[in-house]
Amino acid sequence: MNNIFRSVMAFTFFISCSSAPAIKTVEYVDIDRFMGNWYVIANIPTFLEKDAYNAVESYERNADGTIATTFTFRDKSFDGTVKEYHPRGFIRDKKSNAVWGMQFIWPVKAEYCIIYLDSDYTVTVIGRSKRDYVWIMSRNSSISDAEYNAILEFLKSVGYDVSKIQKVPQKWDNR
Repeated sequence: MNNIFRSVMAFTFFISCSSAPAIKTVEYVDIDRFMGNWYVIANIPTFLEKDAYNAVESYERNADGTIATTFTFRDKSFDGTVKEYHPRGFIRDKKSNAVWGMQFIWPVKAEYCIIYLDSDYTVTVIGRSKRDYVWIMSRNSSISDAEYNAILEFLKSVGYDVSKIQKVPQKWDNR
């Protein structure tokens, strides 16, 4: 068994266990609008994401209703090795589309809850009931300080320890 497989298995098991009260999600997510690229602005990183630069999460809806996910980043620097993972999302709450299971390794599906989504689908926050991990994401590689601070206040209000949230370095050549 290679090291990456072992790491992903341990990660999946670790994040799949949850006994905290459920976190409140947004009322409804238009899945087709949600698809596409999201820059990871900040997070409470999993061990796979420590030292990630230029992290991007991409979603594409499959014909069977699952979500093909591609998570890419550069390891340890803007010039670091490109890492790529391909978990699959499973929409668990079909009424709201805001609760997913994210599967890195079969059969475990980690909790993935859309707890914030602005009306124009440009900024979102993915959380978990355990409040152990969180991802602040945007369609752009940066957000304003005012918006970032408002999101931190929101996360504090729903029980997150915001001192654990780290900004993800993003630097893109826009030529």
